[in-house]
Amino acid sequence: MAGGLTHLNEKGEARIVDIGDKAVTKRRAIAQAVLSGKAETIATILDGGLKKGDALAVARVAGIMAAKKTSELIPLCHPIPLTKVSVDITGNGEGRILVLATAETTGQTGVEMEALTAASVTALTLYDMAKAIDRAMVISDVCLVEKSGGKSGDFVRSP
Repeated sequence: MAGGLTHLNEKGEARIVDIGDKAVTKRRAIAQAVLSGKAETIATILDGGLKKGDALAVARVAGIMAAKKTSELIPLCHPIPLTKVSVDITGNGEGRILVLATAETTGQTGVEMEALTAASVTALTLYDMAKAIDRAMVISDVCLVEKSGGKSGDFVRSP
């Protein structure tokens, strides 16, 4: 393993991590993304007033679908049988939407990438559905909020 990175072999070449000997445990991850824009744009999204339809419902489904496809998007991720994926979309102050995506499994590897992918794609879908009225929106603060399970233990981001 090159420099302690598990996705590299001794020669520094990319590889998928062998999880065959890892314990099967319940694993959970929560990730976030923030969509910022004009206050009127964010209010229109949250109130369901976009001409394209219910942006929140579409974005929520897009995030769930993205979590299920993570191993097809991120080359070295294992396909994971997800037991739960949820996406919460809320106003977070004037001109901001907070997306929180939760992914769970009982398996041999974590679900951080699935939660991060769900949060990202949810925010991207909201952007797509509202870009006709505000192309200056920004997606930011995509990060892991917390995770539990597995050998590395629990993680909670400090505020």
